Amino acid sequence: MKVLPFTIPASHDKTIMVQTEDMPHFYTHLHRHKEIQLTWIQEGEGTLVAGMNMHLFHAREIYLFGANMPHVFKSDPEYFSGDSTKKIRTVTVFFNPTDKLAALFDLPEMRNVQHFLDAYNCGFKVPPQLFSDVSGRLTGLLNSDGIDQLMQFLQLLKALSDVKGLEPLTVDTFPKSINDNEGMRVASIYNYIIQNYNKDLTLEEVAEQAFMTPHAFCRYFKKHTRYTLVSFLNKVRINEACKQLMSGSHNGIASIAYGCGFNSIANFNRVFKSITGKSPRNYKEQY
Repeated sequence: MKVLPFTIPASHDKTIMVQTEDMPHFYTHLHRHKEIQLTWIQEGEGTLVAGMNMHLFHAREIYLFGANMPHVFKSDPEYFSGDSTKKIRTVTVFFNPTDKLAALFDLPEMRNVQHFLDAYNCGFKVPPQLFSDVSGRLTGLLNSDGIDQLMQFLQLLKALSDVKGLEPLTVDTFPKSINDNEGMRVASIYNYIIQNYNKDLTLEEVAEQAFMTPHAFCRYFKKHTRYTLVSFLNKVRINEACKQLMSGSHNGIASIAYGCGFNSIANFNRVFKSITGKSPRNYKEQY
């Protein structure tokens, strides 16, 4: 099942796919695919939607996404302006342990790697102290082929699987049984909210995007995302507020609150603390 249909180009002479991207912005739709994905952000920043959670992402970060894990790197709004000179650059590795690599991953020597990938099917961010090592190995993969590339891939897996105490990107992912049509509907709802979080969105308006009644939409959205509409919308808004507080590109906390779609400072402060555990001012001072 794919949240949006997304197929990794197959190669008849390779068991892993290594690709680079150099574009004005990231692919804009929430999607999933059967391959595990490891992405090095060389240039770009914005919001990462990973399963049920959202994170800020920046250049010089590396993320792993498990098989069939819904995700999208959402570029900041300025990437889409007509006169923007911003761009994104990435190096990404795709591999599927249950396809051409199945015999390799069934070897006893690969048991620890397989257990590691199973344990972190909800993805993780590579710790900063490992960035230099892992990015160097990704560069090596990009610049090699044949058996040399496969051997470097195995060394990369070993380096990752030796890491302990990683924090998953999300507590859970979409139910595995959801079909493509349902996944596409949920993705369209996600995308609509993410693009319009700063407006006064109503339940009726969002439900209309899904061609459902408000009552049916509430049940559907909670079933497939484990969020209520209000809790998800608040999470998107606070995520954007955190990004602005960290960047310093704002005219005060009040301007952030109203710019992110809140209609009162008191409500903004209350929601911000409930999600981050800190007041906006303390969050700004810390980061």
